[in-house]
Amino acid sequence: MRASKLIGSTAIAMLLSTTTWAQNYPERPVDLVVPYAAGGATDVIARLVATELPAQLGQPVVVVNKPGAGTTLAAAEIARSAPDGYKLYMTTAAHTISASLYSNLRYDPIKDFAPIHLVARIPIVLITKPDFEAKTLAEYVKIATTKKDGVTVGSPGNGSPQHLAQALFQKQTGSNFIHIPFRGDAPMLTDLLAGQIDSAFVTLSAALPHIEAGKVQALAVANPTRIPAIQNVPTMAEAGVPNFNAATWFGMFGPAGIDAGIQQRLHEAINKVASASEFTTRIEKMGGEVVNMGPAEFQEYVKAESAQWAQAVEASGARVE
Repeated sequence: MRASKLIGSTAIAMLLSTTTWAQNYPERPVDLVVPYAAGGATDVIARLVATELPAQLGQPVVVVNKPGAGTTLAAAEIARSAPDGYKLYMTTAAHTISASLYSNLRYDPIKDFAPIHLVARIPIVLITKPDFEAKTLAEYVKIATTKKDGVTVGSPGNGSPQHLAQALFQKQTGSNFIHIPFRGDAPMLTDLLAGQIDSAFVTLSAALPHIEAGKVQALAVANPTRIPAIQNVPTMAEAGVPNFNAATWFGMFGPAGIDAGIQQRLHEAINKVASASEFTTRIEKMGGEVVNMGPAEFQEYVKAESAQWAQAVEASGARVE
């Protein structure tokens, strides 16, 4: 009897201690690790969040850029870090691609991370060089399925969401693509503008300035609904390729085992930041949409994304040893 009371008292004390810990969080600055170099879409969105979060949390939030190895370098560091809420991770769809793409990954993208908040999503858009003969998606597919030499399609690298979206599109439509990988969006878009490649599946944030300037043709956006920034561009479904959606997304994670109270506190704080009209406007100007998805729903989203990208990796034949 005494032993039971002792165990019960210990459990209550631990619960109260954990609750107090969560209520007092954070008591020092929080690091927000970004697996890309400064200046890209992920870095921009992370800094938008980090700028406003201190007003909600009462402590500074410091963005730390750790690019390398296709996001896996930073991800491995987060997976090994203490689950105390002082080291967070803002990443993209690349996180759900890693398990299928890398043969010797040092962490599990689902089991080793705690989803906190899915902030935003930027869809992928199919664009062509200025003088490409196809003016609609239907014409593009007809050329890509009948042209003997195929259609050249650029991507910012093997295994990127853009490359994998291309592979899924090719599988679904039977297109004859010649994949031309580049080291990033910038050199790929330079060659596309110069007419060196025919087309590309591009994250809308990267393509938007060129679309608005009329320097490339946007045939369709891989999103369930039209995007305000390019309202005149149809969705893939509207243009004749149903059930084809592909986007890169931007979400906040912590290491697995993070206190549920801290996880919820962070979600609520980020939700307030991302719900502000100024934040929404910035995301829409990048060609994206604010999502604001909490931990439980985000977890299911990550699982669904992992399954979709696994199919894409298989279709593309991409692999990193």
